[in-house]
Amino acid sequence: MKAIRYDEHGGPEVLQIVEVDPPRAGPGEVRIVVRAAGVNPSDWKRREGRYRAFEDVRFPAGLGVEGAGVVDQLGPGVTDVAVGDAVFGFGEATMAGQAILTLWARKPEALSFAGAAALPVVCDTATRALDQVGVEPGQTLLVSGAAGGVGSAILQLARLREIAVIGTASPANHDYLRALGAVPTAYGPGLAARVRGLAPGGVDAAIDVAGSGIIPELIAIVGRPSRVLSVADVSAERYGARFCHGPPVDPAGLLAAMAGLCARGAFAMHIDRRFPFDQAIAAQIVSQRGHATGKLVVEFG
Repeated sequence: MKAIRYDEHGGPEVLQIVEVDPPRAGPGEVRIVVRAAGVNPSDWKRREGRYRAFEDVRFPAGLGVEGAGVVDQLGPGVTDVAVGDAVFGFGEATMAGQAILTLWARKPEALSFAGAAALPVVCDTATRALDQVGVEPGQTLLVSGAAGGVGSAILQLARLREIAVIGTASPANHDYLRALGAVPTAYGPGLAARVRGLAPGGVDAAIDVAGSGIIPELIAIVGRPSRVLSVADVSAERYGARFCHGPPVDPAGLLAAMAGLCARGAFAMHIDRRFPFDQAIAAQIVSQRGHATGKLVVEFG
């Protein structure tokens, strides 16, 4: 089968499309024929070696941690799905023709494989961020960098929790934020004054999604470092704010819940661009440049 592999840390140039043997499902795992895989900033950060302090990478390494497809092999002990079932979830080296999923849920019929592959990472991150920052129904949340995949998930999940959201994005994405239930504003100089105009009573918490060095400003806006959290800036804790990181608390429950929300039409992840597998490396380059609205997804024929 074809797969994305790299043999050393580095830029996109270390990525290769190669022929490898299909993996085999171990205990409690399933193997899928991959139909789509989500692209995440963690892909390039891991590839560059930014996670070396807390995560080991064994070479040759695969790429991708989430995907959707059709089950073609069951590992020992798996009884909740059968060969031929359409599923999505968290996995290993999902940028490949076949991949192992370690946690999964059945894909709703109304949800495309691409739409399902875009869910696991951003929904897990968004759920943890909302839980950890401690914002409650009826309160107001500021989200910095709200138009990307994680931001899009936070806005929708906050709306379902009856939390008011102000989101920063470029003016071109303001209508997109409004469609997700947020009040948009521009990022950059003057943010505090703009937020005061939109929320005269103040905001109760803030989540930094972009990792743009804005933590001190968010603390000044909120007034309490403990109610500021970043999913992208590991330096947040130096200022007394929080850095959101895993592992997931209940990933299996999360996947099942997201499948239900999508089936009811209560949640959907916008896909900015879809790439065929032979352009998977180009997808990584686009991801690293930033500015995607929603998610990037690689699709397999």
